[in-house]
Amino acid sequence: MINVTGSLLERWKDVPESDWEDWHWQIGNRVMTYDGLKDILQLTPSEVIGVKRSKGRLLMAIPPYWLSLIDPMRQTCPIRRQAIPTAEEFEVSLNDMEDPCGEDKDSPVPGLVHRYPDRVLLLATEKCAMYCRHCTRRRLVGSETHLTSRQNFEQAYDYIRSNRRVRDVLISGGDPLMLPDETIEDILKNLRAIPNVEFIRLGTRMPVTVPMRVTENLISIFKRYSPIWVSLHFNHPKEITKRCKKACDMLADSGIPLGSQTVLLRGINDRPSTMRRLMHELLKIRVRPYYIYQCDPAKGISHFRTAVSVGINIMEKLRGHTSGYSVPTYVVDAPGGGGKIPVAPNYVISQAKGMFTLRNYAGNIFTYYEPAEEGQMQRVVPNQNKQTKKEVKTAEAKTAA
Repeated sequence: MINVTGSLLERWKDVPESDWEDWHWQIGNRVMTYDGLKDILQLTPSEVIGVKRSKGRLLMAIPPYWLSLIDPMRQTCPIRRQAIPTAEEFEVSLNDMEDPCGEDKDSPVPGLVHRYPDRVLLLATEKCAMYCRHCTRRRLVGSETHLTSRQNFEQAYDYIRSNRRVRDVLISGGDPLMLPDETIEDILKNLRAIPNVEFIRLGTRMPVTVPMRVTENLISIFKRYSPIWVSLHFNHPKEITKRCKKACDMLADSGIPLGSQTVLLRGINDRPSTMRRLMHELLKIRVRPYYIYQCDPAKGISHFRTAVSVGINIMEKLRGHTSGYSVPTYVVDAPGGGGKIPVAPNYVISQAKGMFTLRNYAGNIFTYYEPAEEGQMQRVVPNQNKQTKKEVKTAEAKTAA
């Protein structure tokens, strides 16, 4: 039997460990109704409204494993807030968008998005193990769009094959690991057979929400079509459990590079200390922090969004204050389909011909002189040490003159 404590898992205390460790069992026993959840957790009035209204598209679905991580005494528990619908989801703000990233307009065939010149996004399924309440693709996820039809896949392969500039394919969804192993292998086999495809990535949250999905058979499939890069989605340090680490170890030990994409979420990870701890914990399980995303203006998730200045402040507290491997790129996915735009603190104080005045992480100011152009005399600088603000202004005035 599994070793569980607390009221949240009382209903599963007699479940054999072999069942608990079976990802099919986890999916089959997800909590998806108000009646099912109210017997496990005391809900807030907002959650009662949200759960009762959450039907059809982006319905509630919480695997037992994820429920086991919820702190029942904290209404603001970050695990809880990502999984349980609230009344705020049904409030549409002025700037909310149905398709905030403009994917539909860049979709040449069903289930394929082609925005950047050399890479495409293959939406392999509309299903997820758990439906995150901040989902940016809520127009598709949880619906019955049937992205996994053979006809759609064949059209996608034909398109990629006919566009020889496409060298990078990201398989996403929904969550592609919701597909059977046989379907995953079929997708990878077909993509590997296309001569211009050099780079295959797979975006998934299941090693975080249902880590039992990472099996020896799945690993063997990935290895057959290596190299496969796996993009994970972590939002809070509490998601990094021993069971999650085991799943990531299985992937990393098999030579599969792992990266993480994090969404900046109000009240969940919008404090620099929380984000820094998350980045440190990711490195400890061999997951490279890749992106921090500004939360997209999708309909019904404005209560998760922060000001962009919050993200810039977090980057300010990361850069120089921890190892470079711990520092992801903070991006805003431009509304309407403009693509990812990096946003960072401003470290360039001023610029003149042949000279940059820069600020470092500690607020100290330095001058960098560029190499002289061919045929010109090289500027001689006797001292390149840290300068005071007064010295910088004097140097700028001389350069301008």
